[in-house]
Amino acid sequence: MTAHLLGRVMVRDTSLWQQYVAGVTESLAGHGAKVLLRGHKSLALAGDDSHTQVVVIEFPDIATLQGWYYGDRYQALVPLRDRAADVVIIAYET
Repeated sequence: MTAHLLGRVMVRDTSLWQQYVAGVTESLAGHGAKVLLRGHKSLALAGDDSHTQVVVIEFPDIATLQGWYYGDRYQALVPLRDRAADVVIIAYET
């Protein structure tokens, strides 16, 4: 089954966030991942969500997604991520 990572983001430090995104882009190499969407919220149609950005990344399967997420290369970026933004990350299988 294909797996998708959904990240909801509220950036606190734009400069740090840009460094993090560059690191994530590099870390995805070799995992068969494809960024499907990186966008900014235009309008909340239902509910209240303080997050202003979203990312959706597709992986071949949940094992590959987990291998990337828990791998050393991505985990090295987590402290930078946590300083740069409030982030919710969820994995889905389709």
